[in-house]
Amino acid sequence: MSETAVTADGAGQPVLALCGGIGGAKLALGLYHTLPPGRLAIAVNPGDDFEHLGLSVSPDLDTVLYTLSGLADPVRGWGRKDESWNFMAALRELGGETWFQLGDRDLAMHVERTRMLRAAITLSQAVASAAQELGIAAQIMPATDDRLRTVVLTDEGELPFQSYFVERRAAPRVRGLRYDGAEKAQPTPRLLETLASTKLRAVIICPSNPYLSIDPMLAMPALRESIAHCAAPVIAVSPIVGGRAIKGPTAKIMTELGVPVTNRSIAKHYGDLIDGLVVDFADRRDADGIDVPVCATPTLMESLADRKRLAEEAIRFADEIASR
Repeated sequence: MSETAVTADGAGQPVLALCGGIGGAKLALGLYHTLPPGRLAIAVNPGDDFEHLGLSVSPDLDTVLYTLSGLADPVRGWGRKDESWNFMAALRELGGETWFQLGDRDLAMHVERTRMLRAAITLSQAVASAAQELGIAAQIMPATDDRLRTVVLTDEGELPFQSYFVERRAAPRVRGLRYDGAEKAQPTPRLLETLASTKLRAVIICPSNPYLSIDPMLAMPALRESIAHCAAPVIAVSPIVGGRAIKGPTAKIMTELGVPVTNRSIAKHYGDLIDGLVVDFADRRDADGIDVPVCATPTLMESLADRKRLAEEAIRFADEIASR
């Protein structure tokens, strides 16, 4: 956060969320229902994107789009609700690749995105169009329109993210990660404009996997620098509760990289980029070992009410830091 002050009475000011995966989408939904229409911008991890069966697939972007539009499957957390799988069944009969599941309804998103990209329409424009058609009153954007891909370095060799996460079910031991294209990738112009605005109320790093969902974005030098110098407080919500991750392989990856599975490690991971950390109330004693201000509050998001309450707490915490 720069020295520029952000007023605490910021109901009309925009909030930017950095988001990836199911956990991040949950908090994004809470922010969406908490803030006035049009006041939420969401930058989504593009590191999971890949080309599959000739289609451009953007899993994290689609999870956010489906979640905010009310179309997400409430059980799986990804894909569309009321989905059918006739395409996959037919593909299996032909001996095709079926390790990555594409539902019949979900296919429409990938086909339309692929068509637009081949017509020289940017990914940002394609996402904005989908959000508008789905009636979403928030600005959803990929962190970059350039190619940026997460590669997982494992004891079985280098694996593209989806091969590691879906095909291998995150089983191989992680030795490190690489974000191909990050050094040259440029953040989307609208994202840089949002971060440069003196009216920005807060930047909230959602409780997504830091290594798989947030780091691909922060690996872009221009984005990291813009966040570091933005006028608003930067708040991270920890994905760790009681020494474990609620969703996904966060704890597994931290352990395999030799990083203690603690909130202190999350704060250290983000370093001087953040101005505050939100931890679960059960971990409130962790605040003594963390160098930035800490807000302890229930962080489990099992219902929409939970998501909204956590969003409210994160925004309140950001306002409190801004007023200091």
